[in-house]
Amino acid sequence: MGEATQIGCACGQTHLEVEGRPIASVECCCTSCREAAGRMQGLEGAPRTLTDHGTTPFVMYRKDRVRFLAGAANLAGFRLSPEAPSTRVIATCCNTPVDLEFKGGHWLSLYSGLWSSGTKPEPTMRTMASDLPEGATLPDDIPNAKKQSLGFFAKLFGAWVAMGFRNPKTPNTGEVNV
Repeated sequence: MGEATQIGCACGQTHLEVEGRPIASVECCCTSCREAAGRMQGLEGAPRTLTDHGTTPFVMYRKDRVRFLAGAANLAGFRLSPEAPSTRVIATCCNTPVDLEFKGGHWLSLYSGLWSSGTKPEPTMRTMASDLPEGATLPDDIPNAKKQSLGFFAKLFGAWVAMGFRNPKTPNTGEVNV
């Protein structure tokens, strides 16, 4: 499968291990990711989540390649609204964003702040640039896709096929009000 990398929250109480290469490393520009990131980084002691140009960086891994080694009791999730299809999970020990999980998804979008400086996989594209406010500009260092591309969905589907169409459960022990 590949090399394992340990990552974790800002205070060190919550540790994860990811194995092998990620599905993708992206910066999301969608309205819900930007709103959630703004709310999370406003929590007491929380690390910054948004980039300088207002995107939310994620490293996407198959769920079967993510292991929670310590601090699972610290994990609490929230949704932007009761009907939202995604849950964002925070390590409540230090309010570090941990992951974004889509309902029924076979992958986790791990917040890139879990990696120590200089070790996170660099993003290869930005998605949902069409959601940015009028007049917002992005650097042209990587592709700035208006929506998710067919190639993006093909990577997700390929990961699901490789997992045997399974969807492992992930820990989330409570709810947090953000």
